[in-house]
Amino acid sequence: MADLLGRIIAGKVTDENETAYFVQVAGNTFYLDKAEIKKPLKLGSNFKGFAYENEDHDLQITRDAPQVQVDHYGMGTVVRNQRTLGVFVDIGLPNKDIVVSLDDLPAMMELWPQQGDQLMIALREDNKHRLWGVLADGDIYQAIAQPANKRMQNANVIARAYQLKLVGTRVMTDHYELGFIHPNERETEPRLGEELHARVIGVHDDGTLNLSLRPRTFEAIDDDASMLLAALEHSDDGHLDFSDKSDPAAIKAYFGISKGQFKRAIGHLLKARKITQHDGQLWLVTDPDTPQD
Repeated sequence: MADLLGRIIAGKVTDENETAYFVQVAGNTFYLDKAEIKKPLKLGSNFKGFAYENEDHDLQITRDAPQVQVDHYGMGTVVRNQRTLGVFVDIGLPNKDIVVSLDDLPAMMELWPQQGDQLMIALREDNKHRLWGVLADGDIYQAIAQPANKRMQNANVIARAYQLKLVGTRVMTDHYELGFIHPNERETEPRLGEELHARVIGVHDDGTLNLSLRPRTFEAIDDDASMLLAALEHSDDGHLDFSDKSDPAAIKAYFGISKGQFKRAIGHLLKARKITQHDGQLWLVTDPDTPQD
């Protein structure tokens, strides 16, 4: 049965029952579900389809071939993981998930893909005729990559982690640009296959990107700024009788924070264009185009 599973193969329809046809290939009989066949097949006719062993360990052939095959890479979605085996990936077959072995996954299980993450894999058949998922390596990603445009500087992108190294995380964006995330540009290390929302902090001449998972300075509103913003939003007319010139004791009594913390919170909200400050008062911005002092 070598060189049959995980591939498109051709065989001859030799039998049928109420629910299935049976296709002979090199002395092996494959089950073909009649539900996927619109026009009845004749006994003795030829049939071509994707061959695999389903979850019941029966040989099956399908016209609805997945993109992921032996020597053909495609995306699959992780459905679960098993500590002693690896991760199970849905490649589009109705009754078979493909395992990526724990030997090919990060040493730290917290970096394994989780349900909903996606991996680019191909298939391989072992000497016991079992199909396994093979992770795409850097050369595969290089082969399908598209060069980034210099105009992408500071743009927001969606990317997926495909290689985890001590020096950083390699990713591919949803538009096939290659990117790199240095450990200094993240709070935690991404999982393999995790979808990431990043921003471009550099575009190299070779068309690859440097990315950051950290928020822009004006987006990094801390707890103090959030508390101040909430106070403004719950005020009667969208303003408070405080400013960065207010008395420290009054700030401490009203907000419970130091004047230094208060000024930093004001600075964050001003940069985020959430507030304005004038006439010794803080005002909530309702029009984002409102000029600031």
